[in-house]
Amino acid sequence: MSIGKIIVICAPSGTGKSTLIKKVKAEFTELIESVSYTTRPIREGEQNGVAYNFIDEKTFLEMKDDNEFLEWAKVHSNYYGTSKSFVESELEKGKNLLFDLDVQGADSFKAYFGDKAQIIFIAPPSIVELEKRLRGRGTDSTGVIQIRLENAKREVLRKDDYDFCVKNEELEVAFNDLKDVITKILNS
Repeated sequence: MSIGKIIVICAPSGTGKSTLIKKVKAEFTELIESVSYTTRPIREGEQNGVAYNFIDEKTFLEMKDDNEFLEWAKVHSNYYGTSKSFVESELEKGKNLLFDLDVQGADSFKAYFGDKAQIIFIAPPSIVELEKRLRGRGTDSTGVIQIRLENAKREVLRKDDYDFCVKNEELEVAFNDLKDVITKILNS
């Protein structure tokens, strides 16, 4: 039995990562998305266990202390983590896994899995455009947007540190570029 592949999509908040991942999941139905745990509040339209497993901070910290996370991070004042048992079990079954991680999570995956984890960074066209997208979403306060922009500026500097970089200036072009990269990973 072959061991599955790990595809990590990493991007600053507001880059279009969620939209691209949704399209990837529709195109590559064999990919299994790992659902992370988070302490962030559930947003309108989200379901527990679909986008994230929403838990309180006490439960998260207990899981962290019990070494149940492959990686975890505190981002924008909330905790996020990936279940170690889920990932290892699915890889052993030969499943190809898709991850939606921030830069810290991608770094943790690279440290843990090495070249087995193929990381695709989604870059915004510019920080100015990223700010327009974040404000246009209408989901975050001005303070949260400022934190996300400051983090994005640091994250974009890392875009060449990963295996692949796809610029999301125009959604369909970015999606076609992303499809090409994922096809290359799956066929390697």
